[in-house]
Amino acid sequence: MRRLISRIALGIAVLVAAVALWARHVITTPAYHTRAGQYIKIPKGSSPVTVIKKLKSEGIIKHEWPLLLYLKLTGAGSRFKAGEYDFASPISPFAVIAKLQHGEQRLVRLTIVEGWTRWDIAEAMAGVPELGLQDSQTALALMSDVSLIRDLDLDADNLEGYLYPATYEFPPNTTPAELIGLMVEQFRSVWKPDWSARAAALGMSARQVVTVASLIETEAKLPAERPLIASVIYNRLKKDIPLGVDSSIIYGSKIDGKWRNDGKVYRSDIERRSPYNTRIHPGLPPGPIASPGESSLLAALNPAQTNYMYYVREPSRDDGAHNFYVHEKDFALGVQALRKWERERDAENAKKKSQEIHLQH
Repeated sequence: MRRLISRIALGIAVLVAAVALWARHVITTPAYHTRAGQYIKIPKGSSPVTVIKKLKSEGIIKHEWPLLLYLKLTGAGSRFKAGEYDFASPISPFAVIAKLQHGEQRLVRLTIVEGWTRWDIAEAMAGVPELGLQDSQTALALMSDVSLIRDLDLDADNLEGYLYPATYEFPPNTTPAELIGLMVEQFRSVWKPDWSARAAALGMSARQVVTVASLIETEAKLPAERPLIASVIYNRLKKDIPLGVDSSIIYGSKIDGKWRNDGKVYRSDIERRSPYNTRIHPGLPPGPIASPGESSLLAALNPAQTNYMYYVREPSRDDGAHNFYVHEKDFALGVQALRKWERERDAENAKKKSQEIHLQH
């Protein structure tokens, strides 16, 4: 009898050891699931048992009891945090527990592109369901809160130029006003304390520098050209020559509600008596026309020292490069070359379109 009891005890010990090894294997082995990239919400106040059962039903874990036993023995479940979790695949139950202890909040992402106007930004914000905006006009109205930049710009009547271009990640319960505040806060973090002094040394206010930077941002495609374009702007300002920046003309048409939004500048745009029409009025436009990035702000503060008065796109390149000129006659030749290239391009495109139509029939 004693021998039988010993054998039974040994068998139980072996079984317990085997189960323990299996449980350890289950907890530490990554397993695949189909919910990667999808957020699973763990509500506040959820018990460890409820959390594990939910993750089992979602397919994140395959076996409940090894985890429940582990949580019972270690007390790790008491450290679970509410949140919205995205569990990678594959992932081990042990890694799942670690993630639940660390906590995770789903974040919404919105990218503001360099050179965007406040209309562009408002449109992008309206496309984010979590912000709960009825339309872009609702977002646009919030961009009139100039109290956020009053110490930098006494003349601003909106936040154009101060909504910094960057990628923003924010919790789903963020309000549109809070997001706009984040954009302004990011601008202020980029605008160094000594930049205002540098602007003053150029005989410019912060607002004027941001305006120049916004012109540079909408004109320059290559980083190396930003200081050169800045030099053209400053050289023309010194001689009181109209800047002739089409993006500023377009901005004026947008303000008047006349912009056709097809990428073309029409005679009606050029002839519009808007203060933003830099072909008619010398000097800077009344304010920024877009959101400049740091490199354009730096170029506005540190223009290249040149005699350039003109620039025009180089037609032989597709990267947006420009040619720069001191004399108007050389500039005129550059414009002629660009127009010739544009005509040839349009003719080629028309030919291709005609061929496509012919093939379809």
